[in-house]
Amino acid sequence: MHVPWKLVGLAGVAGVAATGVVVARRRRAQREYDPVELRDRLHRRLAEAAPEADAGPGPTGAPQAGGPPGDSPSITT
Repeated sequence: MHVPWKLVGLAGVAGVAATGVVVARRRRAQREYDPVELRDRLHRRLAEAAPEADAGPGPTGAPQAGGPPGDSPSITT
């Protein structure tokens, strides 16, 4: 069977170009923040999340992340 290598190469180039277009559109959709504005936004989000974190375990009574000491698996050599 004769493989048309030119068509395979063109399909590869088209795939790379299409991926580049998708990445460029996604990147363009993201807003660029200056460092001061980003820091203020993060501090506001932390202040909003802090009261929720002090509420204790979730509605199912499941323990918070981390669990009791010694419960996590460890690697020993």
